[in-house]
Amino acid sequence: MTKLFGTDGVRGTANTHPMTAEMALRIGSAVGRYFRRDNSGVHRVVIGKDTRLSGYMFENALTAGLTSTGMNVLLLGPVPTPAVGLLTRSMRADLGVMISASHNPAHDNGIKFFGPDGYKLSDQAEADIEALVAEGVEPTAAGEIGRAKRIDDGRYRYVERVKSSFPRQMRLDGLKVVVDCANGAAYKVAPETLWELGAEVIPVGVNPTGHNINQGCGSTHPQSAAETVVAHGAHVGICLDGDADRVILLDENGKVGDGDQFMALMAARWASEDRLKGNALVATVMSNLGLEQFMQSRGLRLERTSVGDRHVVERMRQGGFNLGGEQSGHIVMTDHATTGDGLMAGLQFLAEMVRSGKPSSELLHQFEPVPQLLKNVRFGAGQTPLEDVQVQAAIAQAEADLSGKGRLLIRKSGTEPLVRVMAEHEDAALMERAVDSVVVAVEDAVRA
Repeated sequence: MTKLFGTDGVRGTANTHPMTAEMALRIGSAVGRYFRRDNSGVHRVVIGKDTRLSGYMFENALTAGLTSTGMNVLLLGPVPTPAVGLLTRSMRADLGVMISASHNPAHDNGIKFFGPDGYKLSDQAEADIEALVAEGVEPTAAGEIGRAKRIDDGRYRYVERVKSSFPRQMRLDGLKVVVDCANGAAYKVAPETLWELGAEVIPVGVNPTGHNINQGCGSTHPQSAAETVVAHGAHVGICLDGDADRVILLDENGKVGDGDQFMALMAARWASEDRLKGNALVATVMSNLGLEQFMQSRGLRLERTSVGDRHVVERMRQGGFNLGGEQSGHIVMTDHATTGDGLMAGLQFLAEMVRSGKPSSELLHQFEPVPQLLKNVRFGAGQTPLEDVQVQAAIAQAEADLSGKGRLLIRKSGTEPLVRVMAEHEDAALMERAVDSVVVAVEDAVRA
């Protein structure tokens, strides 16, 4: 059997391996057996999902697999991914499951898992579960089959938890905020939270159909929200992705401020208050060189990890750090949450606007980014273009061209069949030539 788990759980096109109802049933049985190894006491799992049509199918299949091993299932319905991490811990569950493909199109879906501490599972736990999927799992005795129950107030519990991360005496009165929920999991909780804190809310992407999640909206397509910010004279825009674990911010002019700028703002703020643990920020290899230079200029460190918020969180826990994230908008603040939380990060930014009295455009320009270019090349099943000799030669030449004042990063996506080619350099023209030379070589290898 091919490897199931990628950088963030299991993901793929719905009704195509591995994202089939049959496989979800097997995964449910395997993960249920893994977390019920002692066969004692009451065991429970919470399941959340985003707004994809296929979520109904996977919710039912996972429930069947889990209850067949004696696990009791608590169904949350559509809630953000961080809500699952939160409620897994607060409801004393053995396991949390989120059904979502995050920022991917509606035809994709995925399954990601949280342990009883609210953190995503380790690589070893995923490997053990994958082995159980391959071996098959004996169902429990008929009298020990688990129950399933819908939890109607999950989203309200999450709203209260998110609001508790906001300064208690502070309100958002007078702030006009565009919030783009990507027709996804936060389509109710995000506007509700902002309104309850006093903001004038202009919602975008809050009419999910099962087919329109991330479609021309959300953190991967912020143009619509940017136009709305300008049209309504809003002070700021908050763009979430399909499962609301990442955020992209827009200033009052509709200009995008990515995760790097936000992390720079928070790192400097927390360091000034002696709140930045270890005087370090954890980010991935994709974060801009400008962020690294910003941190160094303040006597702070940037710790880099592999791509994926799970790797960021692992490094944060190992080093005792409390701030980390990704350029793409996963922001992890372990003082408040166990995983990336787009809405919570957006609230922290709004708090900084209120506290400082500065416009969002000023707060979202903490440093001048080094020119950066990212291009993707799609490849087919079974293809390994990075092993091609000509591709390796092109990569070696590009690295030599960029050495000294830039860098080249080549990697396979963990969630899609893509080769990602990213470069940074002070000379933008040189950087573009280097990226294009590698892209052409990879395209040739894919066509061969």
